[in-house]
Amino acid sequence: MITAGIDIGSLTAKCALMRGGELIAYRIIRVSPDLEETAIKVFEETLRAAGIEKEEVGRVIATGYGRNKVIFADKKVTEISCHAKGALYFIPTAKTVVDIGGQDSKVIAIENGRVVEFVMNDKCAAGTGRFLEVMAAALNLKVEELGDVAEKAEKATKISSTCTVFAESEVISHLASGEKVEDIVAGIHEAIASRIAAMARRVKIEPDIVLTGGVAKNRAMKKALEREFGMEIKLPPEPQIVGAVGAALFA
Repeated sequence: MITAGIDIGSLTAKCALMRGGELIAYRIIRVSPDLEETAIKVFEETLRAAGIEKEEVGRVIATGYGRNKVIFADKKVTEISCHAKGALYFIPTAKTVVDIGGQDSKVIAIENGRVVEFVMNDKCAAGTGRFLEVMAAALNLKVEELGDVAEKAEKATKISSTCTVFAESEVISHLASGEKVEDIVAGIHEAIASRIAAMARRVKIEPDIVLTGGVAKNRAMKKALEREFGMEIKLPPEPQIVGAVGAALFA
């Protein structure tokens, strides 16, 4: 049976198609204000990529913050459960999942293939992809450039503020005082890593640690988190579709 997992996040929508436990196609698109339309679009694009008709899909499972807008879904499952299952699909030895999304971040502890506890930051943009977007804009950079810029740093300029608004002012102040852009960017990565590590200490952290979400594609972010945790972090082949794959596996 072919199953579909659709993960509607705050910035992107992901769809994964599975057949017999094997990933056969996926797509990632930006969300539009109309989440119902976004869900239909990402589903249809993934079907076209796989060369199959929607009638061939046995079940559709929705997850993510916009899961209730996937009106054609057979079932809705929380992103916590889906990220855990998806991480285990890609990395069966996973014990901890760190997911950094556009508007929230979460740390999930797994034991014997099941979620045993988790912590989540969904009240503040600090420690999320949104924080990186705001900082990139303040530095006149694209979000995609931040990782490469940070890796050129000689040091990490300390960013003390945990609030996004105050941190933005702090970044502008550092620029005015002559700090190098790359050092400021490195400091931004260290600030996010520190915040996530502090949140993660509220659960049991064990290797293997798996990093998921769009921010996982940022090499500098991965390295900053590894320094904070004092452990190697593993990446799935495509970190953004972990939740969608997990959803498809719940079918």
